[in-house]
Amino acid sequence: MKKLSLEELQRIDIETFKNSKKLPVIIILDNIRSQFNIGSIFRTCDAFRVEELILCGITAQPPSREIEKSALGATQSVQWKYFKTTQDAIDYCKNKSFFIAAIEQTDESIDIRNFKINTPNKYAFIFGNEVNGVDQNIINQCDFCIEIPQFGTKHSFNVAVTSGIVLYDFFVKQSVSPIF
Repeated sequence: MKKLSLEELQRIDIETFKNSKKLPVIIILDNIRSQFNIGSIFRTCDAFRVEELILCGITAQPPSREIEKSALGATQSVQWKYFKTTQDAIDYCKNKSFFIAAIEQTDESIDIRNFKINTPNKYAFIFGNEVNGVDQNIINQCDFCIEIPQFGTKHSFNVAVTSGIVLYDFFVKQSVSPIF
């Protein structure tokens, strides 16, 4: 077994990425504090060719040295925009016919293992603040919530880890042919 070199990985360039078919997903970051988490989520959005990343409220925006430390250039490839409020982001997504799902623990959350993707539907996933999660007023605007089961002493994953789990799950479950 040999580790692949960068040349052997045959990564696409930014222009090819921007013109590529995207995963029918918008990620909404609801008041994320850590710029390192934001950068990591940019990088995950790049890896899964997410349609768009929306930053809301106190969520920092590029250019930022701290975001770039973990994004490693993904701020250049991933289409993103900023909205002052998460409600504005939800309205934007609903106008584009996206189903809205908060990734949050609620009394009616769907276990991610039971979440079924209905193609050709498009989905917007909301990830909440590292301390407070997704605000209840935002949850009230969602079509549903998804929860990742956990079995330890903690009640949440890091938001960047959560985004990776959710995007990987969506990618694997999509019933259309792979985007690559």
